[in-house]
Amino acid sequence: MWQRNSIVQTIFVNNIIFSSVLEIGDSIQTKASSKALADHRQHSIFLGNEGSFSAYPTFSEPIPLPISSLSAPIIHKHHDLPNINVNHIKITGMSASAVVQVGNTNNAYMESRVKHIRHLPE
Repeated sequence: MWQRNSIVQTIFVNNIIFSSVLEIGDSIQTKASSKALADHRQHSIFLGNEGSFSAYPTFSEPIPLPISSLSAPIIHKHHDLPNINVNHIKITGMSASAVVQVGNTNNAYMESRVKHIRHLPE
């Protein structure tokens, strides 16, 4: 992996939640996963069986990964200016497996699964 310095003058992040990643610099692997179950009802009635991810196939179905039959290219790089320079970053919010990275990554895998249930009055 190419090695360079990642230089950030200022960074402001207002909100970072739910398996999100803020990375300044290089990484070999980044993996983030998040699950959310939202049950919206007109009235706050709790039946006692809410919140089981296993009850919904959305959370257990396999996610197919891309398969590449191409061989990895051979890359020769020469950096006259080997640093990654960033002046200012302002982020309002990051959620559900989001990634902001200033640098290099060999392998990144993000997953976010959300199931929204709405109970509407008849």
